[in-house]
Amino acid sequence: MVSPAPSLPKSFAQLSPAEAAELLAARKLPPVESWHPTRTGDSAMEIRADGSWYHEGGRINRPAMVKLFSTILRREPDGGHVLVTPAEKLAIAVEDTAFRAVEMKSEGGGAARTLLFRLDTDDLVMAGADHPLSFGRDPDRPDPRLHVRGAIGNGLEARIDRALYYEIVEMALAQGGDPPAIWSNGACFPLVDH
Repeated sequence: MVSPAPSLPKSFAQLSPAEAAELLAARKLPPVESWHPTRTGDSAMEIRADGSWYHEGGRINRPAMVKLFSTILRREPDGGHVLVTPAEKLAIAVEDTAFRAVEMKSEGGGAARTLLFRLDTDDLVMAGADHPLSFGRDPDRPDPRLHVRGAIGNGLEARIDRALYYEIVEMALAQGGDPPAIWSNGACFPLVDH
């Protein structure tokens, strides 16, 4: 049985780095990458650009259901998204990204900085080499994203909300550097991808 992401024990703003690290270490997701069922179909579900989930045109209003479904979400090599269990794999439409990064905490500064994000499903993701940030190739049309899970370059991503993106830009510009970049968990991410 898959369990949804637990609710945070306190507000994200009050979460200490040690508590966040403990929550990250304790989070266990189903091994969806190793499941290859032969029964396939369509889930009649979609994730819209604003992060809302729909089934057969009706919005799923129960956060616990969204959290549960998000644990069995996978991106396929062809770029499509599926909900997968050991028994079946069902296509799901994703309008933009599977998740949204809705809150962020910054600890430290410069190369010692860590950025922790809370997703719209209450999952926590610390940006770093395993969870890179990307901002797109066009500085006039930023495309801020955070890798959440799966294969880097073709895994599940979170759209970074605009206000958080502006915070990241301010931190990167305050650090100096050419090109401007932001550090997190030992990894450096330029504000314009090359």
